[in-house]
Formats: sequence, structure tokens, C-alpha cells
Amino acid sequence: MIYLQDNAGVLLGHKFVTPIKVGLLTVTIAYFLFTLHATFTLSWIGEWEGLPEPLYTWIFLTDTVAYIFLIFRFLASTIALATVILYIAKKDFPKTKLYRLIQLILIFEGIYWIGLLLSGIWGIIPTDSGFSLLISTGIPCTFSSIAIPTALFMLTVKLKPDKPQKQAIRWGLLAGIFYVFAFWLSNSGMWMITVLDKGWSLFSQYPELIPSFAATLFGLLGLAMFLIYFAKTSWQIERIQDLKVGTVGAVLVALGLYYLWNYMTWIFFGGWTEWYAWFLGHNLDLWLLALPILGLPVLFYKQKSEENSN
Repeated sequence: MIYLQDNAGVLLGHKFVTPIKVGLLTVTIAYFLFTLHATFTLSWIGEWEGLPEPLYTWIFLTDTVAYIFLIFRFLASTIALATVILYIAKKDFPKTKLYRLIQLILIFEGIYWIGLLLSGIWGIIPTDSGFSLLISTGIPCTFSSIAIPTALFMLTVKLKPDKPQKQAIRWGLLAGIFYVFAFWLSNSGMWMITVLDKGWSLFSQYPELIPSFAATLFGLLGLAMFLIYFAKTSWQIERIQDLKVGTVGAVLVALGLYYLWNYMTWIFFGGWTEWYAWFLGHNLDLWLLALPILGLPVLFYKQKSEENSN
């Protein structure tokens, strides 16, 4: 978002419709619609009924707190969609106003992630569920609720239209790393629980799940490691214009294809497991499957620029 908005005349172009504008609008719509659905789906209310203590109290508290904080993501997605529409439609969108809107989006998105802290505490406290709850909830939620908001709030502070861009670039890169690492922790934890429950024979019965398993445990981790390398090589960059846009596009495509692959695998092959129950039923980041629509034109834009310079 920062790169796109700060280089609008070059990357987004001056035409009303460009591939990157279409991609940006599509991703924002997906962000809004998935969040809208999650916000107004209230079937979770009362799912703690009939459960023994202390499970009853923990489910009630974590579900309620998470929903309250989800409202902030709904606000963030609403503002994001409105901002993109206005930015594309208006030729001269005030830069200061655009920065303020982006800051507001970052703040609300960061607040949303804080809502997972209670779930993280629940997962870390010793219970009968033990290891399963620790790897599926405790570690992922604790990390996500601390690392991601910290990066987003610091990015908000450093993102100023009249200030040097170096610190904003650094916190933007860190936010990207924390997001991908959080996705790796949560999705890998759910795969490990699924394997513990079904056994390794699951993959002989459903071999189509092997790529998903490998992409989760090794692919997402590899993407996080690549982002760390990218951040290291970009750490001294002074201007957002100097970031390698092709690399940004490649990361967007890779992350989006991970979510799209898992979604399409279930559509074509089925097979409901704990993994799909989590990935499709409780995954509030499933909107990321739209990322390739934005990532591909960003990636090819860079390649085209390099060709023209040769």
C-alpha cells in the first residue's frame, strides 16, 4: 500500500483503468467482503454452552473478545475500500488526506490483532489439551497479537508525507515479515494437530494434501526467510521508489497462491479434516487468495521496466 500510493504517477499510472489499479481494487474488495462476512456471521454465539469448566469460560471469553476486536478490522476494511475507490476515481487526491486514511487503516488493523492475545494466553496456560492447544493457539496467537500490532503502530508513526521514508520502509518490511511468520505459525500448528489426530496415513488416503502440507510447513517458512533477506538488503534504502517492485510482486503472488491453492484443493477434492475446518471455517485471512491479481501486474511491471532499460 505504501509503495503504491507514494509512486502513483509511475506504478499506478494516470489512466483510469490499469492492471495494478484493478488488482488493488480487487484485493481491497476481498478484504472487505471476507471481513464483512465474518463480522455478521454470529453462529459462534453460544458454542460454549454445555462445555465443562474451565473450557466454558475460556471459549466464552476468547470468542467474545476476538469478535469485539474484529469490528476494528471491519472498520479498517471499510475505510480501505472507500480509500481505494476515491483514490482511483479522483485525479488529484490530497496526499496528506491519503496518508491519514492509510494510517487509520493501519491502526484499526493493528487493534484487531491485539484481540488474539487472550487466546494466546489460554493456549500457553497448562491445560488438558496441552501440546495441541499450545501449537495451534498459544504460540501463534501470542506472537501475532504482539509482533504485528507493534510493527503496524510503528509504521503509522513513521509514515508521514513530509518526513524521511527510511524508517517507514523498515517498519513496513518488518510488518510483512511478521505477517508471513504469523501465517506460518498458525497454519503449521493446525497441520500438526491434523496429523496427530489422523496419523500419517492421511497422506496415503488423500495424496492431494501433500503439496498443501509441504507448502505450509516449508513454503511459508521459506517465504518468511526470503522476506528477512529482502529486508536485510533493503534496510538502508532511503526512498520507497528504490524498493525492488518485482520482488514485492513476487511475494504477493507467492502468498496469494498459497491461500488460493488450499481453497481450490478443497473445492476439487473435498475431504473435510481439522485442517479444512480451520482453514475455511476460522481463517479470517482467507481474503489473501486474491493477492495474485495484484501481485502479477506488479511483478510484470518491474520486468517490463527492466526490459526497457536494456
